[in-house]
Amino acid sequence: MNFIAADYEIMVLLLILVVASLAMYFIKDLMHAVIVFGAYSLMMALVWLLMNTPDLAITEAAAGICTTVLMMVVVFRTSRKEE
Repeated sequence: MNFIAADYEIMVLLLILVVASLAMYFIKDLMHAVIVFGAYSLMMALVWLLMNTPDLAITEAAAGICTTVLMMVVVFRTSRKEE
């Protein structure tokens, strides 16, 4: 079984996706979890791009940006400021 360089790049990105998903689960601060989710979405778009599916990469990037922005708005509005 022969792998090419793009296969190794995809494997590394998939490992980063697993680490990011575990980080989102264990992070207590909601804002940090949203930031990690944004990075997860970016990595997933790169995986789609490396797999020669630019339509899915654009869709993932757009959906990830919208979801991240909406989650940030919800976190800002629902979080209480401690004084």
